[in-house]
Amino acid sequence: MRKLIIRINYFKLILSSVIIGLLATTLAISLKKITEIFEESVFAKIESHPLYFVILPSVGITIIYFTRKYLFKGKQNKGIKEIFHTLENKRDELPAYKIPSHYINGFLTVIFGGSTGVEVSTVVAAAAIGASAHQKESIANAYKEELVCAGVAAGVAGLFGSPIVGLLFAIEVISRKVKRTVLLSTSVAVLISWIVSYFLDGGKLFNFHITHWNVKAIPFIVILSFTTGIAAVYFTKSVIIIKEKFSLIENNFLRVNIGAIVVGTAIFFFPQLFGDSYHAVPELLTQASGGMHFSTGLATTLLLLVILKPLVASLTLGAGGDGGVFAPSIVAGAFLGMLVAGLCNRYFHTNLDVMNFALMGAAGMLSAAIHAPWTALFLACSVVNGGFVLFVPILVSTFIAKQTAKTIFGYTVYTYKPGKAKLSFLHLRHR
Repeated sequence: MRKLIIRINYFKLILSSVIIGLLATTLAISLKKITEIFEESVFAKIESHPLYFVILPSVGITIIYFTRKYLFKGKQNKGIKEIFHTLENKRDELPAYKIPSHYINGFLTVIFGGSTGVEVSTVVAAAAIGASAHQKESIANAYKEELVCAGVAAGVAGLFGSPIVGLLFAIEVISRKVKRTVLLSTSVAVLISWIVSYFLDGGKLFNFHITHWNVKAIPFIVILSFTTGIAAVYFTKSVIIIKEKFSLIENNFLRVNIGAIVVGTAIFFFPQLFGDSYHAVPELLTQASGGMHFSTGLATTLLLLVILKPLVASLTLGAGGDGGVFAPSIVAGAFLGMLVAGLCNRYFHTNLDVMNFALMGAAGMLSAAIHAPWTALFLACSVVNGGFVLFVPILVSTFIAKQTAKTIFGYTVYTYKPGKAKLSFLHLRHR
């Protein structure tokens, strides 16, 4: 009888994971697609009238403020912290309204120029799908963590078109341990996600093609890795400080508009900071690949973008935008990789492949920012054509960057305890 009950429960878990995988993937792909379409459209229309960049984030975050106040009854989104909270507290559920709340507010944040991405919004909304399935007593009610992880895995897999990235993120970041049932639920969910993505999406995040890498570049890869680890901590500390300062502003109008106007002003001078900034990577990469023609002006621009992207992302979140450090870490790391390779090529005649360094920089900074080197490794290899050619150097980059951030600055993985939240990289994704 006991074996029969276990088999029935496993069947319910698999069936639930299939349904969750389908719903979470559809949510992720639809949010990614409509955000891309609207972001590109809005950016193209106001690019010739740059003064609109200053006010547009204020418009978006103000709309989000009223959306939260009236549509979602004033309940704040706290991002990935909500997932840890619901997993640590058996009686605390991730409510279903978090699905439209993060979906809508993540979309509004990015299309109006808020300098973050929809990744964390997708993760929490997808987790809420899994949590909602758990609340249905007839559908695998015992497997709360498994169903939440299934939603997260399918959502991330749908965003990046990679089942292994979704599975690793759910285990490495959310569960933080390998359990048979979690592995089963996430595997089923990402398999469904892979099938759905094949028909609905199928494109790479960046239309680049990696062909080779040079072993002689390893010393410079190590230098880049240390640098991205330091930059990730700078990002983290920016979020901590800025969000603490903004929490002291009691007037909602001031809190929303001070942050949003500063973000808009930064975008006015550097349009590359608009939204998730993915659109800026190809153009800057083309310029940075000029070898000896790598100009001082371009180097200055890249350096300022590395410095400003974490700041404007932090300001976006502090002002009330929805999102996290996922996309900002990727693009800031890519800018940093271009800067290091470009400077080395110009002044030391190293002939480094700038595209390779952009990808390694993105992986290293993401690894250090979310404390998940395996996720960052496979994600970086998956977002471009031929990315797995760089498997070894990206592996080096992700682990050195993560260890640099952890060892030098003493940060540890986020753990949530009722009534007491320890600050860490994961905790700072969004609040």
